Amino acid sequence: MIQILIVDDHPLVGDGVASMLKELPWARVCGICRNGRETQEHIATLRPDVILMDLNLPDTDGADLCEHIRQHDKTTRILALTSTNEAGIIARFLGKGGNGYLLKNMDRQELVQALEQVLDGRIFLSPAANQKVLEQYQSIQASLDSIPILTRREKEVLQLLYEGLSGPQIADRLCLSPYTVETHRRNLMQKLNVGNTQSLLRFARDNRLV
Repeated sequence: MIQILIVDDHPLVGDGVASMLKELPWARVCGICRNGRETQEHIATLRPDVILMDLNLPDTDGADLCEHIRQHDKTTRILALTSTNEAGIIARFLGKGGNGYLLKNMDRQELVQALEQVLDGRIFLSPAANQKVLEQYQSIQASLDSIPILTRREKEVLQLLYEGLSGPQIADRLCLSPYTVETHRRNLMQKLNVGNTQSLLRFARDNRLV
């Protein structure tokens, strides 16, 4: 029998999820905790196989709670159960050791699918969450694809400009003439379509070129 712990400070949500799981012959809700403190106090006694966890708890962030649990327990599956659908939050939760991401507008079939998938050792993302992550990836990829390819020397000059070196200092560091360094700087501005050095450095930082 799979033991499931629900962590949510809204009684209607906790009780509703427990009701959805009631008819599963292979699963049992072993407890409902309302905050992070209760979860940490009772988890060792309850020994759940799966935790369904809200990320917006009154006393802690769900991703941080996930990380704390994961430091002491490598086997329990931890599923986010939340109404927040943002790619950054999804990635952060999975990065803290989460095994899946469910949205609260799920139906019973999706909940069961999520449980089966994480128990099988796989990551589960609800379709809406998966779409949000895909959109972010496509946005990043499109941004990367739009950035011109820089030569090795242009990258070196750009990095040194970002570190605050002047043209003569860069020339001395790279054993180049100041005129050559200035040519590289102008080429960088033209390639990246910016009007001055400050904009060049901002673009480089925002697009992780430095």
